[in-house]
Amino acid sequence: MELLNYAFMQRALLAAVLVGITAPAVGIYLVQRRQALMGDGIGHVAMTGVGLGFLLSTSPVWMATAVAIVGAVVMELIRWYGKTRGDIALAMLFYGGMAGGVMFINLAPGGSNANLQSYLFGSLSTVSEEDVSAICLLAAFVVLVTVGLRRQLFAVSQDEEFARVTGLPVRALNLLTAVTAAVTVTVAMRVVGLLLVSALMVVPVAAAQQLTRSFAATFAVSVAIGIAVTLGGTVTSYYQDVPPGATIVLLTIGVFIALTVLATPLARRRARAAAAAAAAGDPAECSVPAQPVAKT
Repeated sequence: MELLNYAFMQRALLAAVLVGITAPAVGIYLVQRRQALMGDGIGHVAMTGVGLGFLLSTSPVWMATAVAIVGAVVMELIRWYGKTRGDIALAMLFYGGMAGGVMFINLAPGGSNANLQSYLFGSLSTVSEEDVSAICLLAAFVVLVTVGLRRQLFAVSQDEEFARVTGLPVRALNLLTAVTAAVTVTVAMRVVGLLLVSALMVVPVAAAQQLTRSFAATFAVSVAIGIAVTLGGTVTSYYQDVPPGATIVLLTIGVFIALTVLATPLARRRARAAAAAAAAGDPAECSVPAQPVAKT
C-alpha cells in the first residue's frame, strides 16, 4: 500500500491500532458504571495539560497525561463526597480545563490556537516518534489494567455494595478505573482528538452489545470494532483528506446503526424462543440472562 511508504502514516496507523484497543477496553467499564461521558470531561481537563506542555516546552502528551490523571482523581472524589453541589463542581472543572488550555497555549512562546487544533480533533501528520513511544507505554498500562483486573473491575462496575461485601477495595478500584480512563484519553488525543475520544470509548461498546450477551464477548467484539474503525478512519483520512477524528467517530456510529439493524431480527427470535421455552417449562432456556452484559 502506498500510504505505508510514509513514516508519518506508519506512526499514525500504529497509534490508531493502540487507540482502537484501549478506548473500548476502558469504555466497557464506564458504560457499566453509567459514566459514559466521563471521557469527555477528562478530555476537557487534559486541554490544560496540552497548554502547559507548550508553555513549559515539555511533551504535551506526558503533561496532558499528568493533568488528566489529577482531573480524573478529582472527579472521582467529587463523585464520592459531592452530594448537592457535585454537578456544579464538575462543570467548573471541565470548563476551567478548556479555558486553561486555551490560555496557556496562547501564553507559550510562538503558541496559538492553531497548535491546539490537532489535539482537539486529531491529526495524522503531527504524530511524532516521541508521541508513538508515549502512546505505546500508556497503552500497555491500559491493557494491563483492563485485562489483568477485569474480574475485579467488572464486579465493582456492576454492584459496588456487593463488591465491598466480598472484600474488594472498591475505592481503590474506582480510582484505578478513573486513572486508566485518563490515560486512555491522552493515548487517543493524537488520532481522535480530545473532544471526540469519548465517542470511541462508548459507541463500540454499545455496538457490541447489540450482538453479544456476556461481558467477555462484549469486550472482545468492542475492541475488534475499535481497531476496525480507527484503521478504516485513518486510511480514509489519508486518501480523502478529511479529519481523522471525525471520520473515525462517524464510522463508529455507522457500525452501531448497522449492527442495531442486523440485531433486531435476532433479538425478536431470541424473545420468541424464550417465550416458547417458558411456556414449555424449560428451566435452561428460562435462565438465559436478559441483559447483554451480565456475566464474566
